[in-house]
Amino acid sequence: MTLANSAAAPHHKARALKPGSRRPAKELCSECGLCDTYYVHYVKDACAFLNQQVATLEEEAHGRSRNLESEDDLYFGVHQSMTAARKTEPIAGAQWTGIVSSIAIAMLESGKVEGVVCVQNTDEDRFTPKPVIARNREEILAARVNKPTLSPNLSVLELVEQSGLKKLLVIGVGCQIQALRAVEKQLGLEKLYVLGTPCVDNVTREGLQHFLNTTSRSPDTVVHYEFMQDFRVHFKHSDGSEEQVPFFGLKTNQLKDVFAPSCMSCFDYVNSLADLVVGYMGAPFGWQWLVVRNDRGQELMDMVADQLETQPVMSSGDRKAAVQQSIPAYDKGVTLPMWAAKLMGVVIERIGPKGLEYARFSIDSHFTRNYLYVKRNHPEKLADHVPPYAQRIVDRYTLPD
Repeated sequence: MTLANSAAAPHHKARALKPGSRRPAKELCSECGLCDTYYVHYVKDACAFLNQQVATLEEEAHGRSRNLESEDDLYFGVHQSMTAARKTEPIAGAQWTGIVSSIAIAMLESGKVEGVVCVQNTDEDRFTPKPVIARNREEILAARVNKPTLSPNLSVLELVEQSGLKKLLVIGVGCQIQALRAVEKQLGLEKLYVLGTPCVDNVTREGLQHFLNTTSRSPDTVVHYEFMQDFRVHFKHSDGSEEQVPFFGLKTNQLKDVFAPSCMSCFDYVNSLADLVVGYMGAPFGWQWLVVRNDRGQELMDMVADQLETQPVMSSGDRKAAVQQSIPAYDKGVTLPMWAAKLMGVVIERIGPKGLEYARFSIDSHFTRNYLYVKRNHPEKLADHVPPYAQRIVDRYTLPD
């Protein structure tokens, strides 16, 4: 769906909810920011945790919903192409090579958009998110590096309308983008581009500190981290050093409750409603996975095509036994001794799933875990909240009660 030459539909402007007030999604609120604006009027329809409507919004955003008989569609959503890529000249200080920042800069400086919704951090804390509408290269670069905490990206939507911007790029994660798509027609834009990242297991700022304290050798110097394809958590420290902790050595018994309930109830790991998705999960180690979902997504990718080294996506290994074994291990909070965790990590890295099969491993592991979470904590929501594609994936495994 394009908004070119369309006017904003009249909309009811409600009073934004006060900071700290109870959100309609209650404990499942992902703090996407919509309730912080006068678009709160639409929250019962727009919120991913009150009204699961991925298939309908896929049709509107991409021209079709996913084909559940196609394995790639089933797992990765509607797409025109998938590619592995990395910048030939990485951006200094970027979490990976800076593809997302480069696209945002190119779109802004070419005049294709007048502003970019992205997330910087506050002056006081490197991990506390500060959503902004970036209007120049410096403001975009100030937003590089992921913030692994719940972030109210959509809190700036009022500013978009008030500023008179007509061409906008929004960078966000799945729950934010579903809400954005639901109110898209109300924004008065001539053109909206959506650049998404895959997202899973965000935390509150307090939860993040607990994770760092539990997992890293130097929690106060961590600049960024990521759960990577080699089955290790990679930490980057302020002195430039790197730290790696095997997945199987995480203190699961201490971390089971650290992730936000919204993330434990999410089935949109791959950001189904973005035009272009950039992440690592379906690419070889050291590369990024680019999923073009529609023509706008291809337009975004084309902006930096001459800055990228690319290769076809690949897939090897078999995830299914590893996923099935991980279900009771996580459920019971099993933690291996570090020596055993490292050994298992080496073995799985050599013979385990890679490329798209690793992506499927990650999706399967999280969908089965999240299905159990919803079933146990919100059984009244289970039937309506779990999308058909997620149900098909979960049904492939044997789950505990």
